[in-house]
Amino acid sequence: MKFYLTLSLIFLLNIPFTGFAQMDTLFLYNKKIPCSVKEITSDAVKFIYPQEDIIHTIYKNNIRQLYLKSGRVILFQETAALKNILDVEDNDKISISVVDAEVKGLFKLGEVSSKAKGTTLFANQDRVNERAYRKLKIEAAMMGASTIFINHQKSEGYRPGIIFLTGSSAETSLTGIAYSHELPDPAAFTRKVNNKTAFNTTAAYKIWSGGSDAKKRSVSRGFSLSKIITEQGITTLEGTLTGVPDYKRFRLVNFDETSFTIFYKDKNTAYQYRINF
Repeated sequence: MKFYLTLSLIFLLNIPFTGFAQMDTLFLYNKKIPCSVKEITSDAVKFIYPQEDIIHTIYKNNIRQLYLKSGRVILFQETAALKNILDVEDNDKISISVVDAEVKGLFKLGEVSSKAKGTTLFANQDRVNERAYRKLKIEAAMMGASTIFINHQKSEGYRPGIIFLTGSSAETSLTGIAYSHELPDPAAFTRKVNNKTAFNTTAAYKIWSGGSDAKKRSVSRGFSLSKIITEQGITTLEGTLTGVPDYKRFRLVNFDETSFTIFYKDKNTAYQYRINF
């Protein structure tokens, strides 16, 4: 009798594992999807949910890894190349893209732009370009972006002066769209806040369109949180930041165990604040 009970128990314990092994699993940044993978294309994975026939598509940029029922694990180069951006200091980790396919499936955060000009008439064009890209990355980092899609670039080299016209130094203008492969989890953030409404800032960054770099300073300002709003994956915090009377909505950039970061833009100046829980 004990022999049969043991066999029955082993059989029951193996049911979930057997079922799981019969399926593929897509691991995204905020969830996992048990499914049956039908096709892997150059930029996406096509799959069906259990007990369904409809084919769904998800871009590789959204996938951490794919576990096939055969036991093979697939890591995607697209995802591996994207880094998590915690604050402005991580701006050098942001990737630059000029190919549409490389940003498919990523979360659009907004437009970014920059302009750099040589400090002398004979300034090196490459250095001017570097400054323009750095400024673009700084603003994108303030938003929490992991990649920028460049949709316009204009570079003009040194132009010597002629009669009645003065010369001009090298200049580069850039515009692009900032994207992220991972957004803050609004449910996890709400749990972390735990109904608290009053917070204090610890640091602030800002960069204006004509600036050469982000300005950082230690700052203690009150932040009063009144509402957490999530639309299309983007989490916005309604509240009041001391010293900023004209803005009541701030984008949540990221958060960890001790603090969170917010972003807003006032005309040609971008701001990021670090706030303690």
